[in-house]
Amino acid sequence: MHQTNDPHRDQSVLERGHALDGASGAVILLHGRGASADDILGVADEFALSGIAYLAPEAAGHVWYPYSFLAPLEQNQPWLDSALRKVGGVVERAVASGLPRNRIAIAGFSQGACLASEFVARNPAAHGGLIAFTGGLIGPPGTKFNYSGSLPGTEVFLGSGDPDVHVPWERVAETSAVLTTLGANVTLRRYPGMPHTINRDEIAEARKIIARLAAPSH
Repeated sequence: MHQTNDPHRDQSVLERGHALDGASGAVILLHGRGASADDILGVADEFALSGIAYLAPEAAGHVWYPYSFLAPLEQNQPWLDSALRKVGGVVERAVASGLPRNRIAIAGFSQGACLASEFVARNPAAHGGLIAFTGGLIGPPGTKFNYSGSLPGTEVFLGSGDPDVHVPWERVAETSAVLTTLGANVTLRRYPGMPHTINRDEIAEARKIIARLAAPSH
């Protein structure tokens, strides 16, 4: 596929933590608009968990898609489809290393949280987890979120400030409802007055999900 139709295809993927080979679990970390893979990898340091491989793809131009996640889907093409393919490629790389999908979590902040949420909803499986720091499913207000398949046993954390300058709380709550219907175990947290950032409570909740990936297999 030509690069103009797949802008994120050849973008680098940064790594931190345990090497993928031999890791007990993996977390795909997706940065926000205008940020970088290195930025979001700083969150991995906050988790302080051994045995976890952290993989952070870098968006072309530091943007996964150009317009708001509430814009009509076609306005964000081909960037959105390219971004979803990029995340899928990183997940498949983790699977190829020997990790089952229930040992692989997808996490992100802001635009990365929206991308992570959309990826999990569109790729139903028993994922190791979804962690969305201030984000939600992608589409304009009034979108009918009809996804096939299910997310059995997938642990999900959704946290966001309210009000947030980029992400309406209504979409975060709607995302929670959709993912719950798909069979995920969702923890939803609203933080009144929180600025567009990640707080300590969110880190603690995310760490609970990732710690499950670090636990020995039974």
